[in-house]
Amino acid sequence: MYLIDISRNGQPSYDARVNQSLDNYFVNDLKLPGHGFMFYVNQPSVIIGRNQNVWAEVDIDYLHEHNIQLVRRTSGGGAVYHDMGNFIFENILTDNADDFGDYGHFAEPILRALRKLGMDVQMKTNSSDLILDGKKWSGMTMFKSGSGLAAGGTIMYDLNIENAKQVLTEDRLESQKGLGVRSKRSPIVNLKDYLPTGMTMADFHEYLLKELFSVKSLDEIETYHMTAADWQKIDERLAETYGTDAWNYGHNPGYYDYADTELAAGKLGMNWTVEDGKLVHLKFNPFFKVVGDLKTIEMSLIGKRLSSWTINRAVKKAKLKNIDNNILIEFMGNLLK
Repeated sequence: MYLIDISRNGQPSYDARVNQSLDNYFVNDLKLPGHGFMFYVNQPSVIIGRNQNVWAEVDIDYLHEHNIQLVRRTSGGGAVYHDMGNFIFENILTDNADDFGDYGHFAEPILRALRKLGMDVQMKTNSSDLILDGKKWSGMTMFKSGSGLAAGGTIMYDLNIENAKQVLTEDRLESQKGLGVRSKRSPIVNLKDYLPTGMTMADFHEYLLKELFSVKSLDEIETYHMTAADWQKIDERLAETYGTDAWNYGHNPGYYDYADTELAAGKLGMNWTVEDGKLVHLKFNPFFKVVGDLKTIEMSLIGKRLSSWTINRAVKKAKLKNIDNNILIEFMGNLLK
């Protein structure tokens, strides 16, 4: 097994959109032989599954107000919150997918390392969650592509649990639509309080790597350092797909189209579906605090055949103070056809 160093120009990468796209690159493009292992930290972010409806899973207003990134995986799974108190581990195999689907196989080295510290950690029965005292400290995901796979999960050291609870608040009306895979909410716990006294996050990071690679010094670990060519390819993929709002916010089951525009107050996104001339779904995604009620527009137009008159009437009902009605009407009118 070798470690994959995802630093860039000597600096660690904390950008969740970048980091979450790396597994796809290593499995599908670079295809290094053997067993690679990534171990990194993300800035505050919500990671949702490829086939999830973000509008049902996440409090978007809270997300924007607290500068939390939204990242859509290339794999499945439920919505989770990451921040600087949370590790992510990932196994990369490009020529052996025999253990695909066996979460226990990839969890066992982590569990074994924690048990050596006296922690009674387990894999939850019939689940991909890892638990302690009945509470979740890791959720695992994996995907397979040809003869390769990526499998990993979280390790909560000192996650901001309050942030996690607030941002991962479902929208009941949206969830009732049944669009996309639903998350299974579970009580979560940090490992910090169960670790030996004085073990910092840096200490914990070093301990885990030494245990996983069976070494006494980190210098002994065989490491692949990402190159300029690797990063060029990653940048291209981010620009094309994985770094775009169209992918992260717009790729929702049941919602066929996404677009955004820059207004005086900030960026405004819109996700919608028109079928047989009628608006079936509509959700706004303001990256700023709106004075007024965009939900009034959504509710007024859903189920209707669209025209300049219906859009104009719905926008005026919203009583928007920091969005120009005419600009919004023009933006919507050019798209909702």
